[in-house]
Amino acid sequence: MSLLVSAPIIMQCLEKKHLSESSQAKLRKQGVKLTQRLGLTFLKPRLAAWRYQRGNRSLAANLSASQSATAATPEVEIQELEEDYDIPEEVETVIEYLLVGLKDKETIVRWSAAKGIGRVTGRLPKELADEVVGSVLDCFSFQETDNAWHGGCLALAELGRRGLLLPSRLTDVVPLIVKSLTYEEKRGACSVGSNVRDAACYVCWSFARAYEPKELEPYVTQISSALLITAVFDRNVNCRRAASAAFQENVGRQGTFPHGIDILTAADYFAVGSISNCYLNITVFIASFPEYTEAMIDHLIAMKINHWDSVIRELATKALHNLTPQAADYMATTVLPKLLPMAVGIDLHGRHGAILACAEITHALYKLGLQTNRAVVDMISSECVDALKNIHQKLNDRKQYRGFGGELMRPAVCFLIEKLSLSKMPFKNDPVITGWQWLIDDTIKTLHPGVKDSTVVSMVSALSALCDEFYQAEPGQADLQIQDVLVSQYVEGLKSPKMLIRCGSALALGCLPRFMIHGKVKQILEGLLQMCTVSQNEETFTEARRDAVKAISQVCLKVGVCAHGSPDSALCSENVPEVYGVLLHCMTDYTRDSRGDVGAWVREAAMTSIMDVTLLVAISAPEILLPDLVKRMMCCLAQQAAEKIDRYRAHAGNVFLCLLHSKEPAVPHIPHQEELLRIFPFETTTSLNWSAPSQAFQYITQLLGLPQYQYHTLLGLTVSVGGITESTVHFSSQSLFEYLRGIQENIAALTQFGDTLLSIFRDNLRNDMVSIPFLGMLNQMLANSCFEIFATQENHQFCVDILDLCKEFKKSKVIAKLRISISVFCGLIQFQGEVRKRVLAQLLMLLCHPFPVIRKTTAGQMYEMLLTYDDVIDPEVLDDVMTLLSDANWESDLETVRTHRNQLCDWLKVSQPRKITKNPVPS
Repeated sequence: MSLLVSAPIIMQCLEKKHLSESSQAKLRKQGVKLTQRLGLTFLKPRLAAWRYQRGNRSLAANLSASQSATAATPEVEIQELEEDYDIPEEVETVIEYLLVGLKDKETIVRWSAAKGIGRVTGRLPKELADEVVGSVLDCFSFQETDNAWHGGCLALAELGRRGLLLPSRLTDVVPLIVKSLTYEEKRGACSVGSNVRDAACYVCWSFARAYEPKELEPYVTQISSALLITAVFDRNVNCRRAASAAFQENVGRQGTFPHGIDILTAADYFAVGSISNCYLNITVFIASFPEYTEAMIDHLIAMKINHWDSVIRELATKALHNLTPQAADYMATTVLPKLLPMAVGIDLHGRHGAILACAEITHALYKLGLQTNRAVVDMISSECVDALKNIHQKLNDRKQYRGFGGELMRPAVCFLIEKLSLSKMPFKNDPVITGWQWLIDDTIKTLHPGVKDSTVVSMVSALSALCDEFYQAEPGQADLQIQDVLVSQYVEGLKSPKMLIRCGSALALGCLPRFMIHGKVKQILEGLLQMCTVSQNEETFTEARRDAVKAISQVCLKVGVCAHGSPDSALCSENVPEVYGVLLHCMTDYTRDSRGDVGAWVREAAMTSIMDVTLLVAISAPEILLPDLVKRMMCCLAQQAAEKIDRYRAHAGNVFLCLLHSKEPAVPHIPHQEELLRIFPFETTTSLNWSAPSQAFQYITQLLGLPQYQYHTLLGLTVSVGGITESTVHFSSQSLFEYLRGIQENIAALTQFGDTLLSIFRDNLRNDMVSIPFLGMLNQMLANSCFEIFATQENHQFCVDILDLCKEFKKSKVIAKLRISISVFCGLIQFQGEVRKRVLAQLLMLLCHPFPVIRKTTAGQMYEMLLTYDDVIDPEVLDDVMTLLSDANWESDLETVRTHRNQLCDWLKVSQPRKITKNPVPS
């Protein structure tokens, strides 16, 4: 009786508030175990004679044809082998505790309670055990929480596994398990129930091992459909895999699941890991079997197109599109009429998914009709056609395009417009077209920074399809009035002060069909080109410039090339230089903001556009590709292919090789084409991984030996060698130094390299994005003795020029630039003649810099410099100089520091810098 007394005490301890949640859960688990042991002490240690026993459990026998023919097992009436005996009243209390444990909030407690239910029930008489099963089934009420459903599933699995769930109970159990396989409750911005679905899969798995095929045969259709729906449509990958495993177990042990082996090959454990593969591919295969087609479609309509996760809703609508050929009549006569009221309903998620589903199904029916020469309106009822047409107007009348809901409704209706236009719905000259156009234009005007890219894509696609279907006066000829209005409106939008309106207008111009821009090419290109150039200094319009660059190439590709044509109707010799000028200028966009190098978006778009335009011109009118344009283009691509960001370096490298190896058409006037083909043979188009610094830089540095590419290649290498990314710095500098070692004996080549280096330095003296990494690269070159030949000559011009340019940085306020310039000065000390004295003078002036950290850095680096180059000063004063540099407090006040600095000037025989005082202002 001590156990009976201690159990309630333990159960009371579960409510102790001072314990952590994990400690309380462990205590409740121990309480459940103790309660189970208590129950077992009151019952005889025996196995219930009434329990169900399957008998033959051979997988091979289940799958054999002979077994399926003679699978009947004689029914034996089981009688109690022992006399009835009284069950103590305490057992009822124990079972009550265990049933409460099934609803606990912790999984470990529910699992222990389920095992306890199984063990205790196995010692009860048949009637009492059936009452326990009935109490477990009470957990499956929609008034209960997901914890109760989960605990109930675990208990049923335990009872079934032990043979305590008799076949007579399957009629009640199977419908509950089928509901559990799709159980999901929304909680705020997410949902709960994945543990219930996973446990339900475990129940199905255990039933496969527990029952004879003939017992489960009446429920095969329900179980197989529910398991497959979970295996391909569940949001949680663990649930999909659990359902696949349970289906596989049933196919192997039951042998009665329709098309089980075929389905398992397509929906195995690994295949269901990708949710997009499940929705878009596996479902199509499974739906080819009539037993599962309508069940899958009905589940998508009932539970997935109104799902809280937008990804699931979109995948569900795409799945309905793919499933339409399997059940076209069912979609047209049953599904579509069911969806149309949802498309204008109250529930936001259901409305969004229904609109997308209507669009997908309608377009799928249109594509089916093409095979049988039937229009969509012949396949769906006139009521459905009218309902599809009126969706926009009803949403607009209810003002459902506003607010948070509008962010979902606008792209959804734009998607509907696109699909209805592609489906050639008979709405031409109907007032609804004006409403659709208003929605597209209003969406452009109401774009804001938080809008998703999918909204813009939907809007652009809808406009293109709408123009194609409804704005042609004659085939290939635009309605001039509509053309004038739309083109003028979007060109004007390029001048908007709002960045996203510019983006939308640019993309709208880029998506217009050829007949809509014919005769307006000059007006469109002028607007796009102006937006790319005038707003270059406006950092907030980076995305607009990117989209304008994309639109330029789209317009050019649509109108084509005519060498001597009109600039108003084609790309020709008159406007090609201007287009290339803007695209090449965009390849130098290095705008930065809080997000980093956002100009890279513009550069990437410019590289893609210039490749597309170049191949277009090369195939139609290569004579208008001037040598200077091609040279600038290839040099800019070489520069981008040498830079530090892996993604954009890879893109530039691939574009460079594409143009170099293009045969049909061949790009004319590529500088050093033969040398380039030796450096980059055709195999490199597939074998060279430009994203890997270890591969890319050993190729790109070979361009330094080609005069026309040297400047731009070295400019690109500057930010890589002088950058901060370890792998990029290592491999780029390694490749650069290999090249320099190869030209050490070639004075002319080294001199030319030095001149190019100086040109880059002069051109970017005030550009910190280049000058700081340039100093880092120069410091590495000096440390590796790359200019040792120059160091043997007194006052070599290269050294003098470098020193003169570096002196410009002493007035800088940028700590990073000052620190790296100190390192460069210390590296320049290796040069002979007057240069050395001037370098020492610069370093001594930096010892009295206003910034204490610069003074300290200068002293430290001078100390290291004198250790390396001990011939710089007289050996007699070397120890004194080194002691003063190391022991003096260079971060103290300037008067004290200046005294130490002047002492160093005397020892180093350098004139003491004089303090410059400003002339007093005359009264």
